[in-house]
Amino acid sequence: MISGSTRAGSTNSAALNTVADVLGEEIRPVLYQGLAQLPHFNPDDDHDPLPGEVARLRGLIAEADALLFCTPEYAGNLPGSFKNLLDWTVGGSETSGKPSGWINVSSAPTGAAGAHHALRTVLTYTDARVVDEGCADIPVPRSVIDPATGLVTDPAVRDAMAAAVRSLLAAA
Repeated sequence: MISGSTRAGSTNSAALNTVADVLGEEIRPVLYQGLAQLPHFNPDDDHDPLPGEVARLRGLIAEADALLFCTPEYAGNLPGSFKNLLDWTVGGSETSGKPSGWINVSSAPTGAAGAHHALRTVLTYTDARVVDEGCADIPVPRSVIDPATGLVTDPAVRDAMAAAVRSLLAAA
């Protein structure tokens, strides 16, 4: 699971943590938390030995049965730090054939459509297998996130997230 946000208290990270909470018995979720530690992508550095955090990221992707993303939109597109992460996946083969999906938590009028269109483009380019049933628009207002646990509390939202992830896992 990869959050496209570096923000503390991000609704995107809350969504992924909630997925882990809801489906913890069914899956072995691994939330990648090194987004801010990735070096800026440079094609000259995309060879062995890879920078340490890049090698760790690619190793986690290679070990995963499926990939679940949750990213905000920034200025109509993917946030730069998340696009940087995706750029580091282009030169590897770890995403090839990997079932992939996302939960879009935006409650903005545009629904973060630009970010998710760009995410689909990059995943398709890296030969990931986008599972449409594992891609869901589930608005998560901050009011349904418990400040103490950082988890989504609304049962309908939790159920919708679980259903999307189960669909993704069924394709794995």
